Amino acid sequence: MSGKRVTFGAKPAAPTVDAWVQQGNGVEVAVQATPPTSAAKAEIYTARLTIDVTPELRGRVKVAAFRQGVTVAEMIRALLETRFPEGGADA
Repeated sequence: MSGKRVTFGAKPAAPTVDAWVQQGNGVEVAVQATPPTSAAKAEIYTARLTIDVTPELRGRVKVAAFRQGVTVAEMIRALLETRFPEGGADA
């Protein structure tokens, strides 16, 4: 160890639950032909969804995305938008 001290600033204030839930409201999510830039992704996609799948299904999804020339995330977003359209009966 070098003996150098590393100091950190004050911990930022945590957002309120309401602010956290409402972040991203009013932002229309659309599947785009070209992937957005990193900055645009941060503004458009503000929620993360994690699911457990079998390794075999994961492999099939990755192969399908590769064949379509898109990322897995883009392909899944398109599938979700098709199944759950904005203002649809399932909303």
